[in-house]
Amino acid sequence: MDFPYPSLMFLADVDRVSAKTALGVAYWRPDACVGQLRLAGCEVDLGLPDMTPGAARAAGARSLLIGVANAGGFIPPHWEAVLIEALEAGLDLVSGLHTRLASLPRVRETAERLGRRLFEAREPDPRFSVVGEGAKRDGRRLLTVGTDCAVGKMYAALAITKALKARGVNADFRATGQTGIFIAGSGAPIDAIISDFVAGAAEVLSPAADDDHWDVIEGQGSLFHPAYAGVSLGLLHGSQPDALVVCHDATRTAIDGLETFPTPSLAEAIELNLRLARLTNPAVRVMGICINTSRLSPEAAVDYLRTTAAELGVPCCDPVRTGVAAIVDGLLAGSVRRGAA
Repeated sequence: MDFPYPSLMFLADVDRVSAKTALGVAYWRPDACVGQLRLAGCEVDLGLPDMTPGAARAAGARSLLIGVANAGGFIPPHWEAVLIEALEAGLDLVSGLHTRLASLPRVRETAERLGRRLFEAREPDPRFSVVGEGAKRDGRRLLTVGTDCAVGKMYAALAITKALKARGVNADFRATGQTGIFIAGSGAPIDAIISDFVAGAAEVLSPAADDDHWDVIEGQGSLFHPAYAGVSLGLLHGSQPDALVVCHDATRTAIDGLETFPTPSLAEAIELNLRLARLTNPAVRVMGICINTSRLSPEAAVDYLRTTAAELGVPCCDPVRTGVAAIVDGLLAGSVRRGAA
């Protein structure tokens, strides 16, 4: 998609976890951001200027991007006034939510009257409406998986792709969620695809390639999440990964929003993801752990990463604080080969 950037980032009135779309776009595509618009009660600050839609338009914004990924992906009624104000200020609207902008009568009618465009990132491409075959295909693939939602799977995939390219490796980031699609400009909105087609969509997203090419695929959800495990499993089988990188939040003790479900240990996550991934690639390997240590002090983060790496016997990094060089070293050392044990 050719999104109309730069954008005014709409944070509404959500918490940090639900604002992961705005946080991700601001971090990886700062050129796409003009300012932020927050409602009363918003717990997030991107460090961008607070702006009205009119001020953002005057500053060069072309669109208002809904930077929210709330549970269920819905647009509450009290947001509609802001969306209409943005349209009237001369901005297009960009959304990655399940609620379609055009399904809101006042928003649709205002856009039609003013000739504004409504962009939907969760609009699946017809190419993704295929059933997975599980057939072996050339090229190499890495999939990020997690102990929960919103633990850094996209950040890890983007950081690994960037590091591979910096070393001259032919690599592509494959987005599977709205935030990744906003950053990369393309991808498969996995959670908006019919469940029978999820594995097939992952196959189409990471097709056969040269043996030295890496597709780095953004993971979604978690096999341990009562609501989203199905999406994670379909993506795991369709991606047919040679390498897995397991992602985790250092301070999270329970599945976000479901406090009766404890977060699994990294050892549990490694064991289950490997066991299920072997259906389509028996040679799959875990090549690293990526930890979100943002709520730890620098000293505590270093200790956590060092201890975890020693316990699990694989490189352990924080993509933001430490980078992912140790993981990329393993990928390029010949330790991941299709068909290798």
